[in-house]
Amino acid sequence: MPFLNPPRPLRAGSAAAVRALPPLAGALLALLLAAAAPAGEPAPITPRQPIALFNGKDLSAFETWIPMHTGPDWDQVFTVVDQIDGAPAIRISGQRFGGLLTRESFTRYRLVAEFRWGLVTWHPRADKSRDSGILLHCQGEPGNASPRFDSPWMRSVEYQIIEGGTGDFILIGGHARRGGELIPVELTVAVPPGGKNWSPDGVPTRYQRGRINWQHRDPEWKDVLGVRGSKDVEKPVGEWNLIEVICDGPRIISFLNGVKVNEGTESSIQAGRLLFQTEGAELYFRRIELHPLSAPAPRRIPETGGS
Repeated sequence: MPFLNPPRPLRAGSAAAVRALPPLAGALLALLLAAAAPAGEPAPITPRQPIALFNGKDLSAFETWIPMHTGPDWDQVFTVVDQIDGAPAIRISGQRFGGLLTRESFTRYRLVAEFRWGLVTWHPRADKSRDSGILLHCQGEPGNASPRFDSPWMRSVEYQIIEGGTGDFILIGGHARRGGELIPVELTVAVPPGGKNWSPDGVPTRYQRGRINWQHRDPEWKDVLGVRGSKDVEKPVGEWNLIEVICDGPRIISFLNGVKVNEGTESSIQAGRLLFQTEGAELYFRRIELHPLSAPAPRRIPETGGS
């Protein structure tokens, strides 16, 4: 279906706010906003205090994107449940491919999220590894990873959430217009010569597409349900995991359960919306927050939950 953004409230930094300033100040601020935001998009928000994207009650901070699916979310792919291990949570069923997309764009933040897998899986990934992800710095219109704008994804850097591979980066190119050329996303990651796993002692390598593995992704990994690697940081199915991602301008650093698992620099995109994927597997989020970089979020490792 066509993706329509609802009206956005006027806030400081908007075009109307710029026009209200004295001429010189307005001109300077307009230049700063133009440099920070892609053409045609509102200036991204830099958190000055913690922002709870999930308020424990509803999905008001998000829009839904399920391509080729008209009308409301009849399948209830995205819902809020009252009690999962004693607290409210967002349930993402996995039945469709798409995502929850933040209404606002953000830059220079620390993302903190707690997730755990459910038990339900869906065709075509019913027997495959449980799969999801968080798209960072989403640019342009939803669906623009396809020239027809009917993709579940959009131009972004993905923090992959997948059994055995949580913390991988995936670079997703997008199109500025329908039928136009693909605009790649570029990121520099240090990897061993000939390898694709991030390593703090690796050689800085420039990527424009594909996946860059987290540090200890198992070389024997297979795309099968329940797969686990020998050095996995992710907890078993049914237990809560803590994700932290530092988005500091051109630098992206990712953690899982308090362990640094990946790092990229010189990112070609540094601001945008966030998309939380539905991709064939049930999962829950009970905490999604953005924190200022100047005030690091507490690293509370989640308590074990039940299935």
